[in-house]
Amino acid sequence: MSRILLPSTGPNDWRRLLADPSLHWAIGRSARTLANAWEAADGLPPEIHNALAAIHPEPRLLLAIPEHKTPLPGGRRESQSDIFALIGSDNGLIAATIEGKVDEPFGPRVADWNPDGSPGKRERFDYLCRILGINSCPPDLHYQLLHRTASALIEAERYGTPHAAMVVHSFSPDRRWFDAYAKFVEVLAGPVDATRPQRLSMPDDRSLTLAWCSGSPSFLLC
Repeated sequence: MSRILLPSTGPNDWRRLLADPSLHWAIGRSARTLANAWEAADGLPPEIHNALAAIHPEPRLLLAIPEHKTPLPGGRRESQSDIFALIGSDNGLIAATIEGKVDEPFGPRVADWNPDGSPGKRERFDYLCRILGINSCPPDLHYQLLHRTASALIEAERYGTPHAAMVVHSFSPDRRWFDAYAKFVEVLAGPVDATRPQRLSMPDDRSLTLAWCSGSPSFLLC
């Protein structure tokens, strides 16, 4: 993949980056909804700004890359974040992965993904648990949350930022799949209030912010 990035002229420029543009680019689906919400914002969407500001003073968007791929060990398939963002703040740079959702699940659970299905899967799973500081991973945890959060830490190391963040940007009116996200937060942070942004200290001494942000349902109609 080229390291040369071209500026966006609007939401439709995001479409060609999708694995299946004809299937995934539809009104009410997360890819199109997310693109319209971020293009409409003057920097960070307000709900993302407010969530990060609770931990990182004066967050400001420096760069956003849609459908960004982060290589992982144990196979050729990367973790593809809906958005990767570099965000400035008064306490340092943040490398953030953004996962857009409407009513889509977080993919298979760990048990269904089957870490012991191949040597490559076992290598990848052990790596993800190690980078996230997970000693015992519940089989009902969603695999996508593992690799998307690890991607934020990998990119933080690559860009030399002291902070990482994984943000779920949900446009579901009834917060579908929030319970899966809350379970993940509990595994990493213990019994905390997952409705609020959480800051964790990670094994590599970086901070990790986890947040669930609810976007305006008006973008579901764009």
